Amino acid sequence: MGHLDHAAFGWLTPVLSYLMACTGAALGLRCTVRALAVTGRSRRNWLLTAASAIGTGIWTMHFVAMLGFRVSGTDIRYDVPLTILSLVVAMAVVCAGVFAVGYSRDRNRALLLGGLTTGLGVASMHYLGMAAVRLHGDVTYRPLLVGLSVLIAVVAATAALWAGLNIKSPLAVTLASLVMGAAVSSMHYTGMLAVRVRVAPSGEVLPGATAMQFIFPLAVGLGSYLFLTSAFVALSPTAGEREASASAQRPVQSAAR
Repeated sequence: MGHLDHAAFGWLTPVLSYLMACTGAALGLRCTVRALAVTGRSRRNWLLTAASAIGTGIWTMHFVAMLGFRVSGTDIRYDVPLTILSLVVAMAVVCAGVFAVGYSRDRNRALLLGGLTTGLGVASMHYLGMAAVRLHGDVTYRPLLVGLSVLIAVVAATAALWAGLNIKSPLAVTLASLVMGAAVSSMHYTGMLAVRVRVAPSGEVLPGATAMQFIFPLAVGLGSYLFLTSAFVALSPTAGEREASASAQRPVQSAAR
């Protein structure tokens, strides 16, 4: 059995990955709040932004954490197409869950179905990302811990969608995002505790890209997207602010006439 190190850079990757998960959750929740306050194309656009933020945050959290993953006795590479597919899956399932909640008339049913779908999708993203790992040896999993990680993903996804429906104030969104970041990180590290690797030393060159060649640049790009989008959302007026501005302008226009 190879020795697994989940934090080769110390606390750097766990803390940074947690911050990515919190940022994605906070941005997604704020966008969902904006979406539920409007209709038509504006609602669709805000929901798309929410889904991309949450999906990006979850995926970036996973692979930033994977930057610290090491196995003694073997190098590690990543299959590029499978890694990209895991990102697509994360985006797609979160989008399905967010839209189900954003447009359904029966919010409770949509919350349950959306949470289940999104949670299973997040777990699929995680294990697709693990399937992209290439090393000299065989990777196996402890079924009980795998099941626990999937359960955490479903509960976390359902809680995130519930928060999007019920939490409005910036302070509450911040607190909810911290909890969601912790839940997503717990799901990841529970899934990683399930991993067992039987190393088979070999001189063959592993296929795929190293984490620094592929994962790191992509994670930096997606992280930049999260922070730039956060700034855009923070500077965008809310529906209430736009309405207040329009109401303030009406007396001025009436007086001018």
